[in-house]
Amino acid sequence: MSEEIRNENGELEAKPQESKHFIEREIDKDLAEGVYDHVQTRFPPEPNGYLHIGHAKSIILNSGLAKEYGGKFNLRFDDTNPMKEKTEFVDAIKRDVEWLGAEFENRVYFASDYFDIMYEKAELLINKGLAFVDDLTAEQITEFRGDFTTPGKESPNRNRSIEENLQLFRDMKAGKYEDGTLTLRAKIDMASPNLNMRDPIIYRVAHMHHHNTGDKWCIYPMYDFAHPIEDAVEGITHSICTLEFEDHRPLYDWVVQHCDFENPPRQIEFAKLYLTNVVTGKRYIKKLVEDGVVDGWDDPRLVTIAALRRRGYTPESIRMFVELSGISKANSSSDYSLLEYCIREDLKLKDKRMMAVIDPIKLVIDNYPEGQTEMLTVPNNLENETLGNREVPFSRELYIERDDFMIDPPKKYKRLYVGNEVRLMSAYFVKAESYETDADGNVTVVHCTYDPETKSGSGFEGRKVKGTIHWVNAPTAGQVTVRLYEQLIDEEKGKLNEDGSLNFNPNSLTTVTNCMVEPELMDVKPYDSFQFVRNGFFCVDSKDSTEGHPVYNRVVGLKSSFKLPAQN
Repeated sequence: MSEEIRNENGELEAKPQESKHFIEREIDKDLAEGVYDHVQTRFPPEPNGYLHIGHAKSIILNSGLAKEYGGKFNLRFDDTNPMKEKTEFVDAIKRDVEWLGAEFENRVYFASDYFDIMYEKAELLINKGLAFVDDLTAEQITEFRGDFTTPGKESPNRNRSIEENLQLFRDMKAGKYEDGTLTLRAKIDMASPNLNMRDPIIYRVAHMHHHNTGDKWCIYPMYDFAHPIEDAVEGITHSICTLEFEDHRPLYDWVVQHCDFENPPRQIEFAKLYLTNVVTGKRYIKKLVEDGVVDGWDDPRLVTIAALRRRGYTPESIRMFVELSGISKANSSSDYSLLEYCIREDLKLKDKRMMAVIDPIKLVIDNYPEGQTEMLTVPNNLENETLGNREVPFSRELYIERDDFMIDPPKKYKRLYVGNEVRLMSAYFVKAESYETDADGNVTVVHCTYDPETKSGSGFEGRKVKGTIHWVNAPTAGQVTVRLYEQLIDEEKGKLNEDGSLNFNPNSLTTVTNCMVEPELMDVKPYDSFQFVRNGFFCVDSKDSTEGHPVYNRVVGLKSSFKLPAQN
């Protein structure tokens, strides 16, 4: 029953309901027509690599639908190809799904849990005359299949007797045949306009050790046969998958129908999440890891979920990104700047705004009393007063950013140069008087004077300054390493070179080892995040930080030209 609100004339009218995407509308229709009386979804990754931002969309969508409709959500590993699968990937995927907040409780399953059932269903199809053992080579099968303009040709083995097929299939299972010699194929329609229906392979011989079943099996089911059986056995109602499986849907339906499953699941496809100028393909990422271009699947320049977490992205920001990207049937790309927008929006009210000087030079206040230190009250976040204040030490010698002082400044430069006055954030006005340089002419020390009447918060109104700069107290400063990131791929030149190789950005990582920070930024733990005033949001690296020696990853800068599109 819709809520009622009063319009501008004081009349009651129905409150418009939030619009639903097409998958929700299909589920509503199924429930209303009694096709299903509940909703159960799943996320079925293959454990052959780490998950990336595109998988996050599927996780959030599937788990969100289950929660929205009061149903259940399963995590299931599609481990039908042991050649590429590792326990490391299984563990990483569990961490990622849990971190994103998908609630699967104790429902963690493996395709390999159902290998016995799959084998039984394969024999069932043979007994129905709907599957046969074939000894054509892979090349011959491809040749016989035809193409979009040419019908396929039936295998000469297609009409073997049920008894012969059963015996051959059982011999395959018993290990009597070498890899690549025999396959089990569904008997469907070699003239079908859908190539997936032209007697697809449903089992192959593969003498491989499996991470879950060991050496029990030497035949393994193909994905298109295994997946619908897994869904049906688990009682999945809506098998939500990406658009490239749309052409596989007739085969999905054929399997669950002829394997005699009651209340079979329904497959619905949605468009993948594409992100501009990033590397998401597992094959590419694996090569980057193996070639040492990145320091692992969780290198913060990647967009694997583990990498985003390590860099400092939050589950809330990724959920916002998925929501703003939308759910549709049409393929499209989201700009990386949208992802950056989402993390800024999430962190801007959560994080303390601390002072950190990334490229430091000394600032000496010549008229400040030597040996004196005072504590200044600094707000933790001007946009969120609930984060309170902190006390920051201030003395005669400070660090400031190198680009906050110039010898020959351009017009409209509002920071320090000889004769100019600025405010030190939450402190005093200071005026640059002179400077020192090294043998190469680089500024090393700026000398200034301060006006004790101008203390921040004292109510001073005597004069104004145009610039405010941040600083760190030199005697109490901590020294940390910071990592500054740009896109791994050169955005201007595009993703691929002419030879098909990835076009890397040589400036994707800049490491600074002498960043000076407030004392509080030394006593931190992995994943703690802060806004470094004027420099961006930074997160404590979970891999390379040690006690007393934190490493900070820049999550995102503070400024962006990105704006959300206007709402209709």
